[in-house]
Amino acid sequence: MNRKIQTLLAVLVIAGLLAACAAPAAPTTEAPAPTSAPAQPQEPAPEEPADPFSPLNVTGDIITAGSSTVFPLSERMAERFGLEGYSGTVTIESVGSGAGYSRFCEAGDTDIANASRPIRESEIESCRSIGREPIQFYVGTDAVSVVVSSANDFVTDVTVEELALIFGEATTWSDVRPEWPNEPIQRFIPGTDSGTLDFFVEIVYATDRTAILAASNTQLSEDDNVLVQGVLGSPYAIGFFGYAYYVENAGAMNIVSINGVSPDGVTVEDGSYVLARPLFLFSDANIMAEKPQVAAFIHFYLSYVNEEIVDVGYFQASDAAIQASWDGFWAAVGE
Repeated sequence: MNRKIQTLLAVLVIAGLLAACAAPAAPTTEAPAPTSAPAQPQEPAPEEPADPFSPLNVTGDIITAGSSTVFPLSERMAERFGLEGYSGTVTIESVGSGAGYSRFCEAGDTDIANASRPIRESEIESCRSIGREPIQFYVGTDAVSVVVSSANDFVTDVTVEELALIFGEATTWSDVRPEWPNEPIQRFIPGTDSGTLDFFVEIVYATDRTAILAASNTQLSEDDNVLVQGVLGSPYAIGFFGYAYYVENAGAMNIVSINGVSPDGVTVEDGSYVLARPLFLFSDANIMAEKPQVAAFIHFYLSYVNEEIVDVGYFQASDAAIQASWDGFWAAVGE
């Protein structure tokens, strides 16, 4: 191939390469940006159901009546119930266990009966006759306290038999023990509607009230504070009432041991103190359903009574007793 032809071919190749470089690039297409799906409306989170037993969630009145012994405990629990948010009114009447059962089971004008003795079969029947089925809630333990003024320096311990004489047929202290003063015994005892009197009579007199009600120099009252003042009025006075009233006045009076045993947490729990006895509330499932504030108050009572009862002046119920009360409560409210 001659030089001219080679030169011509080289020129053509270079021209082709230049044409290729000058050609516009093919257009590129970008994928469209993805679009987000429209937001779905969110379901509101379900609200927690209101606690039906919270003091904040109930109102309306609650009426209780009965034992003067249970009275200071119920008063304390009602006060705390209010501090926790309850806006209603709790009325607590100190009329004695018997009168409390009568109000609850016969008149039917109370929501709760407070009692310092078990309910009797006749009282249960009275409740049923007005459509109420009494439910027992064991809330604590009391020690019926036999007390004298701190000015009395001769009575420190007695037997059950001597108690029967002191509150019965003996006229003077020397009739009980010759070495005691020849002074008239002044007696201050709970009234005839009192569960405390019933319990004392059962233990000391085998349920026969004749001797104690016939004794001379005897003043009866449903108000334990009246009994306290009577005992404090003379070194020759003696009385009995719930342990809380002794605790409240311990600096001015002495508690008398019985058969060598004084009341305390151990002797009350094991029964070696013969005048230990249970404390109760009673209500009814229909009342608790119709008046949620009553169910809430009993729930609160059972929940916190052991935090308050010792400070009030009584002793905690056993775990088994409290659990039995809870079983009765949940059965009553249907849970």
